[in-house]
Amino acid sequence: MELRQLRYFVGVSEAGSLLKASGRLHVAQPALGQQIAALEHEVGAKLFERSSRGMALTEAGRLFLTHAKLVLMDAERARLAVRETLSAPQGDVAIGLPTTVALAATLPILLACRDRLPGVRLKLVEAYSGFLREWLLAGRLDIALLYGDAAEPGLSKRALLDDRLVLVTRNSGARTPRKLPLERLPDWPLVLPGVEHGLRRIIDDACAPQGLRLDVVAEIESLGSVKRAVEAGIGGTILPAMSVAEEVAAGRLRTIVIDSPSMSRRVVRATSVMRPATNAAVAVHALVHEVVRDMARSGAWPSRWLGGD
Repeated sequence: MELRQLRYFVGVSEAGSLLKASGRLHVAQPALGQQIAALEHEVGAKLFERSSRGMALTEAGRLFLTHAKLVLMDAERARLAVRETLSAPQGDVAIGLPTTVALAATLPILLACRDRLPGVRLKLVEAYSGFLREWLLAGRLDIALLYGDAAEPGLSKRALLDDRLVLVTRNSGARTPRKLPLERLPDWPLVLPGVEHGLRRIIDDACAPQGLRLDVVAEIESLGSVKRAVEAGIGGTILPAMSVAEEVAAGRLRTIVIDSPSMSRRVVRATSVMRPATNAAVAVHALVHEVVRDMARSGAWPSRWLGGD
């Protein structure tokens, strides 16, 4: 199997016919058909249904297309990696960030990259951690900041910090305590994500040893909607302190420290062990590490730094 055959296969699948693909690929139609037939013979499956309307992928063809695109992507990364060793880091690098991390880290990472790595173009993807893991393993992301340092097949993780969780309340003007014992948490009506959400599991696990039953008045998955509900006085919530920094600075919300070491989330930098990083991705790995470290040490990201120098 040759890379050329994979490119032809992808080209035909996108064009929908040999005639259209031959024009786009600048390959004679008979030669293109021979290459597709040879590829089908090698994989041992029919990849296209041929008709007067053109060529449509079979079920096997759709499966093969996913793998073919990944192989071509990896080949392009290998080519760029060799070329980049001869010059300053350049090229595209995709970073995945959970929503609560993206609120604090997106702008500092972008600014640092523009300043230090002008040849690198970042693609920042904001999503739930579960999706980011899948995309990292599939090769759609080069790096992701995730929660939890438990070992996972196919991923390499480096712990960066423990993200402090705080009680977030509406700023009604009334006095609130600066610190709250964990056992007093059930006294507060709360708006939290559902029980399957990673943040909710941390909260429930922290309360379970003491048999605490929280007063959850609503379950909302959207971070923006949770914060609006708190501002409206529906209840408080529990979030990383940095995810409400803007609202606290504007005087709309307040935070109260929860006196419990269990009320924190570990943030890790994750990469795939299956695909070697390009020169640009390696440079961005180091840059993200430095940006998050500086934020933690300056207090811009209230947390306990774990990542060393």
